[in-house]
Amino acid sequence: MRLYNVDHVGIAVFDLDAALSDYERLYGVFPLYRETVEAQGVEEAMIPVGGSFVQLLQPLSADSPVGRFLASRGEGLHHLAFAVDDIEVALSELAEQGARLVDTVPRSGGRGARIAFVHPSTLGGTLVELVELSHDH
Repeated sequence: MRLYNVDHVGIAVFDLDAALSDYERLYGVFPLYRETVEAQGVEEAMIPVGGSFVQLLQPLSADSPVGRFLASRGEGLHHLAFAVDDIEVALSELAEQGARLVDTVPRSGGRGARIAFVHPSTLGGTLVELVELSHDH
């Protein structure tokens, strides 16, 4: 497995519109994508920065993973996402190396991507997301 890019940095926010307004006002950046991802329980916006994105995540409900994160930790860094060529190969190789996987099979994410999470206990207390982009993005 090879990580070929930092796809995005995920930041949990209480109010997506307010956060987007702050990013526009302070940094002059705008989202390239904004969508609701029901399967993940979030509304997300992807702000391009160089070859990567800042992903702002607002939970759809308090009992979603991001909702629980906000309740326990408040706004801030939620995860770091790396782009991979083949997510099944990446998950298999990580499992063989003893990584603790949140997802053993990929799930659907924003931008038509296939995603999977690696538990924070695997690497420095940081939740890691693996992203296999569709050929359309």
